[in-house]
Amino acid sequence: MELHNIKKIKGNRKPKKIVGRGRGSGKGAHTVGKGQKGQKSRAGKNIPAGFEGGQVPLFRKLPILSRFKSPKRYKTITITLDRLNIFEDGLEITPQTLIEKGMIKKTKRTKVKVVGTGELKKILNLSGFEFSENARKQAEKAGAVLS
Repeated sequence: MELHNIKKIKGNRKPKKIVGRGRGSGKGAHTVGKGQKGQKSRAGKNIPAGFEGGQVPLFRKLPILSRFKSPKRYKTITITLDRLNIFEDGLEITPQTLIEKGMIKKTKRTKVKVVGTGELKKILNLSGFEFSENARKQAEKAGAVLS
């Protein structure tokens, strides 16, 4: 089978209906299948996509309402130093440990930041966290290992 040997199937292509050429044509006289009045019944009825009759269209409003948000953005969860006192001395604490304890919720793209509110009384091994300047000083002063 080759392209030039393919036979046309009868009735495969319906001929385009020519309108406005007399009553006998089936679509002649008066409205010729376009309905009554209105913008779409007039000549040259190509209305651009998104056209809303002259009001400011939605696609022009949206950039004003909400700015671009990167899909790679992170949500930062803050936790205070005094909340880490519930763990035993010498334990390695990671954000996953806090999720398992129910202290924070697991979400996609989450960073956990430790802030220096309160006082750390335990010697802990803290890894995978971001620290505020004050929290870093207090944790090192308490003898915690930060990584």
